[in-house]
Amino acid sequence: MHKSLRIAALTAACTVAAGALYGAGAATAGQSTANSTREPYNIGLLVKDIDTYYGTAADADGVYQASPTSQYAKDLARLDKDAERYVDRAARKAHRKGQKPAVVFDIDDTLLLSLDYEKRYNYTYNSATWAAYVNRADRPGVFGSAELVRYAQQKGVEVFYNSGLNEAQRTAAVENLKKIGADVNLDAGHMFLKDAANPPSYLSGCATPGSWTCTTVQYKSGTRKHIEKDLGYDIIANFGDQYSDLDGGHADRTYKLPNPTYFVS
Repeated sequence: MHKSLRIAALTAACTVAAGALYGAGAATAGQSTANSTREPYNIGLLVKDIDTYYGTAADADGVYQASPTSQYAKDLARLDKDAERYVDRAARKAHRKGQKPAVVFDIDDTLLLSLDYEKRYNYTYNSATWAAYVNRADRPGVFGSAELVRYAQQKGVEVFYNSGLNEAQRTAAVENLKKIGADVNLDAGHMFLKDAANPPSYLSGCATPGSWTCTTVQYKSGTRKHIEKDLGYDIIANFGDQYSDLDGGHADRTYKLPNPTYFVS
């Protein structure tokens, strides 16, 4: 996954640290640009705000974890409660109409929390260290997300995954999702990962074998379009921690999970 502009969405991060909930509905800009005529928010203070928001603390093994009593956990709990109510209603409506309802989840910081990586590498990104971290397959789950995956399945909703992880990381992603209890539809037909070497035909406008120029929005919205138009599902809800996970349509409702640690355009 290419993570750009880490600690760049400063205004949004400060809002999150103050306890704002990223709620249901269409994703909005919600962020200032990286260009400013004013002195930016101090990074040292921002990191402290982020730690306070997550309730960040190292466990007995030295792994940085979010606290289940943190504002982050509380915001997720409210979001999950709203999402469960909505999925229940939308699923029943879709089934009455003879439609095939589906939900789509991003993976990184939507289902699997990478807070430990962010802390250890001071909110910077390196492809080698990130790949090694992902391949350990031991990230903790984002509070409530595995339960939401299982809830959707119990309501007769097809679960799909639409991730910025690459194809080489599939085995680790599957293993890690099983560990956190999100063991639902983890086959290649339901988990879509970036495959620059052999991109799918539905992304031919921005990706051909060996040449990948898709933006995150093009890749993710193109995949959702494939799920709806080619596979015949109605995506009733799309979950992600980045606005680029959600933009581009092909979902009846979007849920933006909080993530003040990086920004992917």
